[in-house]
Amino acid sequence: MSDKPRKVEVYEKRFGIIAIEKGFITPDEFIDGLKIQVREDIEKGTHRLIGTILFDRDIMTTIQIDEVLKVLLG
Repeated sequence: MSDKPRKVEVYEKRFGIIAIEKGFITPDEFIDGLKIQVREDIEKGTHRLIGTILFDRDIMTTIQIDEVLKVLLG
């Protein structure tokens, strides 16, 4: 097994940090979203991106998600 993190893990962390820094979400909202993500990964075998989870929970808007993605993708 490689010590290199999977791309999605790096992406999730960065997405959350940027969203927090921009004031779109709180650290607690991010942690709650990650808990949902991990629970779904384990129980359902599915993986939703953290932005999708936060959108589905009415925590972030599509405009906010797009703004975070613009920072992420340069």
